[in-house]
Amino acid sequence: MAELAVFEEQRERLWGVAYRITGSVADADDAVQEAWLRWQAVPEGTAREPRAYLTTVVSRICYDQLGSAYARREQYVGPWLPEPVVTEAGPDERVTLDESVGMALLTVLERLTPAERTAFVLHDVFSVPFPEIAEVVGRTPDAVRQLASRARKRVQAEAPRRSVDRGEHRRAVDAFLAAAAEGDLDALMSVLDPDVVLTSDGGGKVTAARKLLVGRDRAAQFLQGVSKRFDWSRVTIAVREVNGAPGVVFADPDSGWSAVYAFTVRDGKIVGIDGVLNPEKLGHVSWGA
Repeated sequence: MAELAVFEEQRERLWGVAYRITGSVADADDAVQEAWLRWQAVPEGTAREPRAYLTTVVSRICYDQLGSAYARREQYVGPWLPEPVVTEAGPDERVTLDESVGMALLTVLERLTPAERTAFVLHDVFSVPFPEIAEVVGRTPDAVRQLASRARKRVQAEAPRRSVDRGEHRRAVDAFLAAAAEGDLDALMSVLDPDVVLTSDGGGKVTAARKLLVGRDRAAQFLQGVSKRFDWSRVTIAVREVNGAPGVVFADPDSGWSAVYAFTVRDGKIVGIDGVLNPEKLGHVSWGA
């Protein structure tokens, strides 16, 4: 049996690969667990390059999941967003944001084919050579190169431009949070870009906007309407790291309502707001931290 320590050295990286390919915390967890089970069956010493071997295994598991996952998402009620990754507040402001795991990028990846998405994640994010990716998607290395190129062009065209400065991002989030909590519409409008896009993922389980809300007026009015439904003295609010950048988590113990918001910031203004409210996507989030 292959050594546990070798697998554990790769676990975090494998989970990162799996999450970016699937956009699902639960699916990433399952893929890493399945990779571990397969690793146990490998005779010790036969995998000469464990990192490459395990990357191929977990990527193939995720690639096989994507077809059925995409089919389920076509039946999803309202906009679909990835399950958020929420951790403690991030490092100091001198560190740039992790764009590769951002909500905005993951949402664009949903528009790619499973093969394009897998090729892009493995090559452009994790620097996996084309011949190794070819083993995952069952194509030739040249075909994989073309897949990655098409995906890259689409990401460059469709992913919103964003600041990579953590300090700028955090200041915009703090201003948003203060305005929302105080119900100050003017202050809220001032931090939103005129063409801001608000995406609200309730999955038909809780109240949420069923379509994208485009424009500062529509987004601000919707957010103000939501804020009036709660007694903010009872709602737990915290700035947390949401998919590699400062975001906000809300939890109302009285109603059981909870939400995770991620933001895209450019030139000091919020250009994208992604709110995950579907409780089925938030079971892994720790609200008390």
